[in-house]
Amino acid sequence: GVFLVGDESAIEQQLKAHPNADRERIIIEHAEQVVAMDESPALALRNKKQSSMRIAINLVKAGRAGAAVSAGNTGALMATAKFVLKTLPGIERPAICTALPNETGHTHVLDLGANVECDAEHLFQFAVMGSILVEATDGNPNPKVGLLNVGAEAIKGNDTVKSAAAMLEHGPVNFVGFVEGDDIYKGGVDVIVCDGFVGNVALKSSEGVAKMISHFLREEFRAGVFSRFAALMAMPVLNRLKKRVDPSVYNGASLLGLSGIVVKSHGGADVNGFSHALDVALTEIEQDVPSRIDQQVVKLLEERQHS
Repeated sequence: GVFLVGDESAIEQQLKAHPNADRERIIIEHAEQVVAMDESPALALRNKKQSSMRIAINLVKAGRAGAAVSAGNTGALMATAKFVLKTLPGIERPAICTALPNETGHTHVLDLGANVECDAEHLFQFAVMGSILVEATDGNPNPKVGLLNVGAEAIKGNDTVKSAAAMLEHGPVNFVGFVEGDDIYKGGVDVIVCDGFVGNVALKSSEGVAKMISHFLREEFRAGVFSRFAALMAMPVLNRLKKRVDPSVYNGASLLGLSGIVVKSHGGADVNGFSHALDVALTEIEQDVPSRIDQQVVKLLEERQHS
């Protein structure tokens, strides 16, 4: 079944517009409160104990739900999930991870904003979690992992990324070295690791460039009669391009490192986008991603104790 958490009367009203919905599989959990998109995560955690976000995560904690999917306030979602579910033993900080399109398929990038300051150990753990996620959800037995840097050369970067690289060289992942921002979209690596500050800037910059190109294309194709005719002729190609880079296909960011599964949907996602976020959650449930991460981290901790 599916839990719908929120104002019960509002949910019932929406369901009336969908008479074909399988009501036997839908369970409504009433929530008195809602977390605003601009609300402080600390205040939401303290004052919104009856919010839809908190109740949804409580359902995961209680074992009644396999995962929670939310399109709400990212900071509040991370803070609430970390407080209620806790991080897995040995994991210092959770990370936000999502897939972004590349020339051959997609690249998973983490962290995308949960941790603006990280040390080498955090980056090392992100690499391990990202690699396990890709193994589980993409069926890739040996994903290539790169560390985002200002250059691919070993001498470049700050002390943190250099230390993380040294740790990853002897770690349990298929580390291919430093990568640059454009490698996110080339398809040469499967997982790219960075701190949340860098990752969020890279993500938002990419979204901005995509919107700008879309704006320019619309502008040029509307410039005159011949441009409109060219647009008509190019429509099949443009539609195929749109499908390859459609944001809804890549909606659904995983909060990795928690004892339960939580997926963040984009706040502006359409029906298809939110449906994909649900698919991400379902895949992680089927592959038991938190348990896989836990097993690998326990193994790492044991190896460190004996080294």
